[in-house]
Amino acid sequence: MSEHISPASTEGYIWQGKRVLEIEIAAIQGMQAAINQDFAQACQLLIRCQGRVVVTGMGKSGHIGGKIAATLASTGTPAFFVHPGEASHGDLGMITPQDTVIAISNSGETNEVLSILPVIKRLGVPLIALTGQPDSTLAKLADVHVSVAVSEEACPLGLAPTASTTATLVMGDALAVALLHARGFTANDFALSHPGGSLGKRLLLRVGDIMHANERVPKVSSNAIITEALLEISQKGLGMTTIVDGQGRLLGLFTDGDLRRILDQRVDIHQTKISEVMTTGCITTTADTLAAEALKLMETRKINGLIVLDKAQTVIGAFNMHDLLRAGVM
Repeated sequence: MSEHISPASTEGYIWQGKRVLEIEIAAIQGMQAAINQDFAQACQLLIRCQGRVVVTGMGKSGHIGGKIAATLASTGTPAFFVHPGEASHGDLGMITPQDTVIAISNSGETNEVLSILPVIKRLGVPLIALTGQPDSTLAKLADVHVSVAVSEEACPLGLAPTASTTATLVMGDALAVALLHARGFTANDFALSHPGGSLGKRLLLRVGDIMHANERVPKVSSNAIITEALLEISQKGLGMTTIVDGQGRLLGLFTDGDLRRILDQRVDIHQTKISEVMTTGCITTTADTLAAEALKLMETRKINGLIVLDKAQTVIGAFNMHDLLRAGVM
């Protein structure tokens, strides 16, 4: 830093922040060389794993390991994190011979990690090491060593893990995404592990999950007069009502918009049957249709609600834009 800039000044903070980004960007760019045959071999071990991928690491490496395990699990590779300190006191029982272990240690000499290696080896569990030291104990004992070495840390003291943890995180992402492609993992697969997220809702939620059903579906017979239909619309709160025959099959639809139209035409709502003013040939959907597809249909046809029919053309449900909004589909 220039001697003319105070470290505690606005300019000093900005300069230091940019310096950190430059160092960490350089660390990530340096990782290109580590995407090599060792990386490919690690991917092969992970794709052949018949159990779970067990990630372990101590301190900052442990925090990164937790994130790597979570990323693997959410992209099609079953994985979980085991704290190496807890592993020595019983949690090693979580590891089975069918698993594969990823051990993270920048130095490759972390005592807590090294202490559990004899058991891992005795189980015959494949071991992948992510270290910054290819000549370290951990690297030498591993079946595959993937380098996460960086030329310098962003910490000016060279003590706090900064660039090294960023590089390790990026390597974990590289492994996860490579495996994702190898497995043919799709957006639908991703949604299955993220049912509470917006993508999960768009890909998993179906019309049957959000529609109004049974007594909540607005229905009147074709002999009902308009005022009776208006009462049904008001009570069911969907801004519309279906008109059905004696078997519950759809004959037509009447909406708030239709009401405004007939009032302009001075139709007697106390005497006129709903069958005379209903809309026929209305747009419908089925209960197993994806809610996202139903939304697209409604947007394309510029309508605010849909009627749900079964195979016999019987009305079984109804919903509107508000229901889609509440369900998080839009």
